[in-house]
Amino acid sequence: MSEIHIVRDYPHSPVKVWRAMTDPDLIPYWTSTGKGARAVGFQPVAGNRFQFVAKPMPGWRGIVDCEVLEVRERELLRYTWIGAPGETPSHVRYQLEPTPTGTRFTYHHTGFTGIGGFAMAKLLGSVRTRMLTVGVPALLAELDETGALRPDTTLRLTQPR
Repeated sequence: MSEIHIVRDYPHSPVKVWRAMTDPDLIPYWTSTGKGARAVGFQPVAGNRFQFVAKPMPGWRGIVDCEVLEVRERELLRYTWIGAPGETPSHVRYQLEPTPTGTRFTYHHTGFTGIGGFAMAKLLGSVRTRMLTVGVPALLAELDETGALRPDTTLRLTQPR
């Protein structure tokens, strides 16, 4: 079984990183380095069903169906990921740990099976790496200490909300 495992250290508080990762209004800013997905209906509450909605492309309808499985505010978010109707869910985990200089963020996506799963893990892995290396730091730099977007931000969304 293939998986994606990415660890990044951010020089920002867990409060700020958590907000960047879980505020539906902020998510499109860091996902814009991928396909600019919006988290439609997302709330960090166990049992919440939501969708990531992005621009469709050949072979993909542009929608990922998800359900929140577990939440520990500022520490852990786990949810299912279904990229196509009838697909077996894979599982995503965001883990945040305070460090002396900020927050260690771990992204873990498991449950990819077969050759198609291997290919999908490779594709998603490179997109997620770009999001977590480019998109998240750019967003974090534009947030105040409470995690709110600064009114004078220069960040722009690539797709309308």
